[in-house]
Amino acid sequence: MMRVVLILLAALLIGGLLSLGFQYDTGYIRISLGPYLVETNFWVGLLLLLMITLVLQFILVFARRLKGGTGAITGWLNQSAERRARRRTTQGLLALAEGNWPRARKLLSSAAERADTPLINYLASAQASFETGDHDAVDEYLRQALESTPGSELAVGITQAQLQLAGNRLEQALATLIRLRKQSPHHPFVMKLLKSVYQRLEDWRELSELLPELRKRSLLPAEELDSLERETWHNLLQQAADDIRRQPAGSRDLTPLVRLWDELPGSMRRDEVTIADYARQLSSLGDDDQAETLLRKVMRNHWSDRLVSLYGRVKGAKPDEQLLVAERWLQDRPNNAELLLALGSLSLRNELWGKAREYFETSLRLRRSPETLAELSRLNAHMGDQDTSQRTLVQNLLKESGLPDLPMPKA
Repeated sequence: MMRVVLILLAALLIGGLLSLGFQYDTGYIRISLGPYLVETNFWVGLLLLLMITLVLQFILVFARRLKGGTGAITGWLNQSAERRARRRTTQGLLALAEGNWPRARKLLSSAAERADTPLINYLASAQASFETGDHDAVDEYLRQALESTPGSELAVGITQAQLQLAGNRLEQALATLIRLRKQSPHHPFVMKLLKSVYQRLEDWRELSELLPELRKRSLLPAEELDSLERETWHNLLQQAADDIRRQPAGSRDLTPLVRLWDELPGSMRRDEVTIADYARQLSSLGDDDQAETLLRKVMRNHWSDRLVSLYGRVKGAKPDEQLLVAERWLQDRPNNAELLLALGSLSLRNELWGKAREYFETSLRLRRSPETLAELSRLNAHMGDQDTSQRTLVQNLLKESGLPDLPMPKA
């Protein structure tokens, strides 16, 4: 209100001055511009000049306000676009969770540029494209994801490796993971993915070098790690033995297999399954002496039914001493069915037929093993006791078959 009063007073003052000016001296203004000539009263010209100044001032103020209004409109439009992007992102993620891959890809990719987190949109779009089998689109969305967010190399790389692994593109997944491990050598998830790739590629050598790191950082349950380590060294021993078998029969060199055994970690050199694998490979390659020595040393401090069974099958250089060693074990384990079976086999190797049959019969009474039954039946047959051999087989077959108790004709 005060501002309006001041403006009115200023206008009255100016008007009064102009009225006095008109009475005192009208004067004139002459402006020549090319062929044009403008002449006017001084006071009228001054009034026009003031009016022009006021109009220009008004135009400038209006322009500034219009510019501010345009920014507000632009801001409102941007906020509206961001809200739409968030809504489409939410709908796209729901479609992805529901398995509607084409809709998910369309919604997520269209909202990516305006999304608060474009990285998520592009990664999810890559996932949806993978599910539709469009691998070119997968690579493109991953590239856009990398460009959209600085520092996202690891996240994008892991997603890429997972999709390559899921698509059975194992060589590409391996290359991606090796690159990621150079960037982050101890990243747990990268190492776990590498483990899966090596396992599926059956690259046991690389897996054996990765296993200590997996165990050190407890990236897998202990039981799973033990099983994986056992599988890894089993396959490495098998590969080494197969390579030796491809050598000429008369000049086979077992050095690679023995050297591999020396490379085994201590836990595997004490593992009965792995020891049995190694001894079995030695025996199959003709080195029964070394297999027998290994088994005897292990059994001296660590009893194992698995290993004693294998000991009964190994053809040592001195079968009589081998039998004596096993019989000393029997003093501490007189009712061990597996040891009695091994003793029966060793007795056969020493051609002690009666002792062998006694060991087999005792073992069979303690545990009805198909292997023990077969050994006893075979021995009885070769000793001329065909009836006993057949009766033993038939009785065991009937027991194992689970047939119901039904009436039978009398012979």
